[in-house]
Amino acid sequence: QVQLVESGGGLVQPGGSLRLSCAASGNIFSIYRTNWYRQAPGKQRELVAALTSAGATNYAESVKGRFTISRDNAKNTVYLQMTSLKPEDTAVYYCNAETTSKRGDYWGQGTQVTVSD
Repeated sequence: QVQLVESGGGLVQPGGSLRLSCAASGNIFSIYRTNWYRQAPGKQRELVAALTSAGATNYAESVKGRFTISRDNAKNTVYLQMTSLKPEDTAVYYCNAETTSKRGDYWGQGTQVTVSD
């Protein structure tokens, strides 16, 4: 079992920054890739950024150069640093962990990010 708890969402003005956190607990050694997804109202959930256990990263084109995914192994936490935020970044952001367990992957509860004046 893996538990994921997201935090750091909120309301920010266009051009502002936020840092999301995803704290993992449980069988964390089974995690081989951690992803951030987002889902805006009326839209499908989309992959925003990914970080493998080896340190490789991947980003959606819409966030390249603005978002950075990183990890603090000592805290078992993955971060999503978001800068130059735009209204279209408004969504619920979810942390997802892909694991080697039978279940496969796990999801956090989501955190709301709203970019607005």
